[in-house]
Amino acid sequence: MLSGCRIALIEDDEIMGASLYQRLGLEGAEVIWLKQMRRALGALRTPRAPIDLVVCDIRLSDGTGEELFTTLCRTHTPPPFLFITGQGSIDQAVRLLQAGASDYIAKPFDMREFLEKLVALAPARPMRGEALLGVSAAALRIETRMHEAAARDDPVLILAARGTGKRLLAERIHARSARADGPFVVLDIEGHPDIATALRATLARAEEGTAFLNGVEHLPGAEQDALIAALVAAKTRVIAAAGLGLAAAARSGAFRGDLHARLSGFDIAIPPLKDRPEDAVWLLSRMFDSLNARRAAPLRPLSALVLEAVRAHDWPQNGRELRGRLVKALAAVQGDTLYPADLFPEWALAPDDSLPSLSEARDAAERAHILRALERTGGQVSEAAKLLQVSRTTLWEKMQKLGL
Repeated sequence: MLSGCRIALIEDDEIMGASLYQRLGLEGAEVIWLKQMRRALGALRTPRAPIDLVVCDIRLSDGTGEELFTTLCRTHTPPPFLFITGQGSIDQAVRLLQAGASDYIAKPFDMREFLEKLVALAPARPMRGEALLGVSAAALRIETRMHEAAARDDPVLILAARGTGKRLLAERIHARSARADGPFVVLDIEGHPDIATALRATLARAEEGTAFLNGVEHLPGAEQDALIAALVAAKTRVIAAAGLGLAAAARSGAFRGDLHARLSGFDIAIPPLKDRPEDAVWLLSRMFDSLNARRAAPLRPLSALVLEAVRAHDWPQNGRELRGRLVKALAAVQGDTLYPADLFPEWALAPDDSLPSLSEARDAAERAHILRALERTGGQVSEAAKLLQVSRTTLWEKMQKLGL
């Protein structure tokens, strides 16, 4: 529900700030973490992009949240403010509400309640349908570019590796464009036995719709000539897709420079899944929910261990690999729970000499144990620390060391 929101987090406590920053990021928000009142005031007065919400601790190292809010209100209309307060500052929080702040929450608070308050304050956004490629900042930027492309009629060039959703993006551009009533015709160029005939047929069938040409870097020279002639004369809109090396091919002469220039009037680059771990988690969760619902005996929800394993994997084949691993895991799973080894069975086949050191094994065991505690407490660090019988600071330091 916070996907796409730009949230300014004003918090000088490193542990609290890092915890909120991480959780809001997982909810799909773009978070700007500011640790001083002075810097926060400047960032809110002249933001690089509009701020949708502000989460602000009342007590800061160089002032108070109240000073920040009242100073900002003298010259600006502030975004919705949610103040974080200790029990001793509730009167101050009430005073802020009377001055125009939106809400407050007292420490220690339940994360679920905190998120519910933010969702209630989030500005209404035009419904754009389900997220296209994920919830990361990169995925949201691609979605914005997709809407910009749909509003135009120029050729579009999608640059991405295999399995990252190029066709899905092209379909979405077409469906939201003025050509949506026309046909959407796909041509996969690589390995096609008669690409010259296929290219002419695709452009003819697309008519006043959209032709999606996947793998244009594999077009032979003569067909490159034919395509540039078609782009000049045809009524069809072309959305082309290629690997990330197309610009280098154009510079070397392996691909026509003028064709590259014409196709790349509007570029959209999709980063690989290894650079978007939160999108890998989102995609797996979405696929799991869909496939799990069809099972005669559905499995339990995905555990934190599985999500961490997915986040840590490189996904060299991107979304195709993720779906393939999940389908195989669901077919072979024993019991009612999916474990990391179900998704990554090769772990069990690793040679004996690849065993981790005792120190690495101890870290892995601690990591798994902490994840179980966090899963049981719904991500509440304080409650997990009580379960593990350590201080909150000790637990946070362990989490930082173990990359959690």
